[in-house]
Order: sequence, then C-alpha cells, then structure tokens
Amino acid sequence: MLLAFIMPVQAFAGGGVILSDDVCIITVGFYTAHFTAYQPQTSGNTEFCEDLPDTGETIFVLDYLHASLKEVPVDFRIIRDTTGLGEFVKWEDLEDLPNLNELTVFYQPPLVQPSATFRITYAFAEKGDYVGIVTAGHPSNDKIYTAVFPFSVGASNLPWPWILFAAAVLALAAYLLRMSRIGTDGANGSNGGAT
Repeated sequence: MLLAFIMPVQAFAGGGVILSDDVCIITVGFYTAHFTAYQPQTSGNTEFCEDLPDTGETIFVLDYLHASLKEVPVDFRIIRDTTGLGEFVKWEDLEDLPNLNELTVFYQPPLVQPSATFRITYAFAEKGDYVGIVTAGHPSNDKIYTAVFPFSVGASNLPWPWILFAAAVLALAAYLLRMSRIGTDGANGSNGGAT
C-alpha cells in the first residue's frame, strides 16, 4: 500500500515525462512519444523513465506516437539544474535564464526523423541534477512546443523523502498504539482491584 501511495507521486512529478500503464510518455505540446533511457554499460537493457542510477553512457530514445512529429524538426538539450526546484522545474523557470548555453552539457540541434525514432547518446561525467529539454515545431506554422523533464544522475531511484515520511508516520502510529495499550492495561488493572 505504501508503494502504491509513493510511486504515482514520483512518476507524475517530472514535468514533461509521465508514467502511464508502465510506459514512459513525454508530451511536447500536442505531440506525444514513448520516452526511454538506457545505461547499457552498467544496467544492460533496464529501462529508466527519469532518474538514472549511474554516470557514463546513456541512451535516450523517443519513439514518436504522432505521424506529424516525424515531419518536424526536434531538438534535445540537457542542462545542469541550477534552479533549486528539482522535480518541479518548468520551462517558464528556464527560459529566462541568462546562461542557458553555459549550463548546457549536451545539445542536439533540430533533426527531422522520418523513421519516427529520435535517439541520443551522451556520457555523463558527473553525478547531479539535470534537466532535459525537448522542442518540436508545428507542422504548418512557426509555433515551437517545449517539454521539460528534470532528472538526477547517480542517485538512487527511491523516493527518500516519501519513505522517510512514511517511516515517521509508522513510528508515530506504533507509539500511539503502544500508549493506548498501556492506558487500557492500566485501566483494566485498577478496575480489577475494585471488585
């Protein structure tokens, strides 16, 4: 029950990437794509939706779900997260940063992928918090859509704040249960002496 409470919060908190029916979906404006990250050198074929357990080679794959997405330019950027907003960072928090290019650790200029698969390989040298930014154009006008997904590299995938909160609640519940039993035993003992 605890995991059922924790996991949806973790999965849906990440901006442009959500977990739906055990599949990671990224939303870029009205477009959607399956989103998967792999770290083949350390995790084999294990798929990651957001946070990555290790540094090193990472493969990001977007499999387009809209036919029109394979007709428009899509780019992919990874920046170091300096906002302090963690999993709650949004594009509005990033677009006014004066040093976006200085924070960029990887940038793939816009590509049209008629195969409907966009694949990027990048080797993370350092642990830390990052933000992925995917942009895609509109098929018939100049509008640009943006998706933002914060993630960490080299950190545990476990949602430690929620686990600590749950542990504190369980400890409090155990304490209150114990105190109520002591109170009940004490009341039963005094009643037994009065009869």
